[in-house]
Parts: sequence; structure tokens; C-alpha cells
Amino acid sequence: MNDLQIFKNAEFGEIRTDTSGNEPMFCLSDVCRALSLSNVTEVKKRLGEKGLSSIETLTKGGNQKLLYINEANLYKTIFQSRKESAQRFTDWVTDEVLPSIRKNGGYIAGQEHLSDDELMAKAVLVAQKKIEERDKVIEAQRLKIEADKPKTIFADAVSASNTSILIGDLAKLICQNGVQTGQKRLFEWMREKGYLIKSGSSRNMPTQKAAEMGLFEVKETTITNPDGSVRVTRTTKVTGKGQQYFINKFLG
Repeated sequence: MNDLQIFKNAEFGEIRTDTSGNEPMFCLSDVCRALSLSNVTEVKKRLGEKGLSSIETLTKGGNQKLLYINEANLYKTIFQSRKESAQRFTDWVTDEVLPSIRKNGGYIAGQEHLSDDELMAKAVLVAQKKIEERDKVIEAQRLKIEADKPKTIFADAVSASNTSILIGDLAKLICQNGVQTGQKRLFEWMREKGYLIKSGSSRNMPTQKAAEMGLFEVKETTITNPDGSVRVTRTTKVTGKGQQYFINKFLG
């Protein structure tokens, strides 16, 4: 529920409204009842889908999802009524309800009987509620941006680089972005999760699965020993794709 308001009229009874994205929404079943339209399903078929919204509403049976319609669909619903009072319903909504919602941020029940000071006091309460809800949304957005910032900066840096890095360097980057790990722990984690071979002469080399995923590359270096013999060393490095993959694992 966003800004549920119930307003009453002696002729049309109670109509529930809600404000969604600053757009007034009207409970379809209430409008149909007021206009003596018994088949709500048939009425719905003639309305624009973009102007329909399912909104959680407190009822006698508890919270339920009820169908609400926007202003354009409200008029389409009114046009389907053959009731003589349909024009009076239109006048009430357009002359009183909608102007009040747009001016005060919500319909103030009984406003036609309030003094200017009383109306102003209630309008201030409505405005304060709007400000509080806006501030909550802004704060939630700020917290999300702050939480996502390390991931965004890190991901942008990785996506802009085609350079493979050592696993120890990846551990440092992950640690700098709020996840405590080190080279030794990262190696252990990769072996445990099946990305690196656990033992034997190929220990810490990529597993078949990791190789097929393109997460690593193996750099071979030829070293000539003082006695003239040659030995080849192999070093596992994390590709750009692998960096992105492991970033999502640790920071996602």
C-alpha cells in the first residue's frame, strides 16, 4: 500500500484510492459498484492495460491485492455505465477529488466542511507524509549506491583491462574492495571449489572445468640454469573474464 485514501459520498458510498508515482488510482470494484456495473471482469477487458495496477489493500478479510485504475481508465469505466448518476459521479471526481489530490497530495476526507485553517493543517500532515516517504526512497537509493560502489568501480576496472593477473594480485584487489581474503586463502578456496588442481605435479594448475570456462591462462617461462640445462616454469594467471567471474562470486 502506498497512499491509500478512502473518501465518501452520500450518493456513491466509499471509493478507495491510492497514489502510485504521483498518479491517482481508483479501486475498480468500488467504481463499478458506484456506477452499478455488476461485471467487473467485463469492464476490465475494455480498459487500457497500462492504466491497471494490482495494489495491496487492507480489507475486512486482511491484506488483499485489488485492481486499481488510473484516471484515463476511470473515464472509460464511467462511459460503460448507463446509470443516470454517472455524470454526477464524474463531476464529483473531476471537481473535488482530483483537484484535491493534485493540490494537497491526497484527498482530505470531509475537506468541503473544513475551515481554511483546518484544511491547511491537514494538508501539512499530508505533505509531511509525502516528504517522509520521499526521504525514505532517497535514503534507500543512497545506501544501494554506496553498497554497489566498490563492485561498480572494481567491475569497470576489470572490464577495461585485458591483462591477466596473478592470483595473489586478484586477492589484493578483492581485499581492497571489502572482502577479507589473502593469496593463500584464495588458492585454497579455488582448489576447494574445483577451479584449481589440488595435488600432484599439476597442483594449482586450472582444472578442465576452469580451463573450458576461460577463467585462467597458464604462462610458461623457459629458464636456463647455470649448468646449461633448461627448465620450464608454469604460472597460473587469471584472465579478464576470470577476474569478472570471481568478482561476482565475492562481491555479488
